[in-house]
Amino acid sequence: MRVAQVERFGGPEVLVPAELPDPVAGPDEVVIAVDHIDTLFVQTQIRAGAFGEYFDVAPPYVPGGGVSGTVTSTGAEVDPAVWAGRRVIAAVEPGSYASLAAVPVDHLVPVPDGLGLREAAALIHDSVTALALLDLTALKAGETVLITGASGGMGTLLVQLARSRGARVVGVARGPEKLALVRELGAHEVVDAASPDWPRRAAEALGGGADVVLDGVGGAVGAAAFPLTAPGGRFSAHGAPTGGFAAVPPEEAHARAITVLGIGDVQIPAAHRVSLAARAMEEAAAGRLRAVVGAVYPLERAGEAHAVIEGRGVVGKVLLSV
Repeated sequence: MRVAQVERFGGPEVLVPAELPDPVAGPDEVVIAVDHIDTLFVQTQIRAGAFGEYFDVAPPYVPGGGVSGTVTSTGAEVDPAVWAGRRVIAAVEPGSYASLAAVPVDHLVPVPDGLGLREAAALIHDSVTALALLDLTALKAGETVLITGASGGMGTLLVQLARSRGARVVGVARGPEKLALVRELGAHEVVDAASPDWPRRAAEALGGGADVVLDGVGGAVGAAAFPLTAPGGRFSAHGAPTGGFAAVPPEEAHARAITVLGIGDVQIPAAHRVSLAARAMEEAAAGRLRAVVGAVYPLERAGEAHAVIEGRGVVGKVLLSV
């Protein structure tokens, strides 16, 4: 099978095409002919050598993530009448940057009719985390939510899902094009993170603070977003594309009765991930959730895709195609 493999830790150029043996389905597995592959910012950070304390990978390795595709073979304990030829998505850890993937059958989520495999791939991880975050923070109708990184793969989904729950949504993104998309997706107000005084503008848009802050950026942006949380509110520091999660002063959080959540709170068991992904597939198939795909690169050009992700110039998701 064809793969994109990280030869050594480093820049995007270390992610190169290679050939590996085709996988064979184990007793409780299927083999998927991959159509599209999900990419995540954290994959670029792992490739560069970061987060070794969280991810036990050593070059050469094939990055792990999620795929969409069609089941081509089934293991001895899998009913081919149910799964053979079926369009599915699945998380694949490790080894998703590949033309074939062997996956446990209980990790599969069927892709509904009317939903493309490209769009389905864009929802594999980000929709699961987005739904989990909104459940975890218990966002309710009538509350106000501030979303940083609102034009990214997960941010665009959070905007839509928060709006569908009846919340008032303020989105933070960078530049006119991204701000226009965030507003189009349902944000009531948008704030340009490129402006030095964006926290003041966000405070004005919030009108008294956010009941929930969903910080997918981290670093200085996340640190500036925390004070915008209303007393008794909820602050989620789940993103770190800047290189670090938002630093939250525990004494201030305690004094203002703010519940602080981190990346550890959205480590979701496999069975629950499957149920959340199925919810997202249903929402997307019904037209209530739009996957924003900004660019698609062939598997052989995965290094270019990583360079684009790191450059943050693309609006929405970057995918690989096989």
